[in-house]
Amino acid sequence: MGIADDAVEIRAHGWRTLAALHGLIEAQLERELQREHGLSVVEFTVLDALNRQDGWHMRMQQLARAAALSSSATTRLVNRLEDRGLLTRILCADDRRGIYTELTPAGRELLTQAHPAHDRVLKHALAEASAVPELESLVEALTAG
Repeated sequence: MGIADDAVEIRAHGWRTLAALHGLIEAQLERELQREHGLSVVEFTVLDALNRQDGWHMRMQQLARAAALSSSATTRLVNRLEDRGLLTRILCADDRRGIYTELTPAGRELLTQAHPAHDRVLKHALAEASAVPELESLVEALTAG
């Protein structure tokens, strides 16, 4: 194996390690957020992304990027969350083609209630992952500083 092959293998190993850690964390978050608050991880992510915005709204394409979803998947997700009264859509005043998505008070309240569970599960999952030799260095890098 040459130097270029070594670099490819190092990147591939890094990616596999990151994917393994992501899978471990996401599975635990999905289970607990769903059980405790009726939210999926991606629903929590969307509510959290909206909550972090100045003015409390985002364009649909920004929301799609924040949630790592396609535009059609984002639309379906926004429809479900809107049906549950957790967010609303409003037309952009200066561009009638633009649609903003905004948290409702109920969405903000559910997010506030779900944050402690999210933080607790994330802390637990990272602690659990740090005991796995293959994941230990990645967990250390993520939790440093």
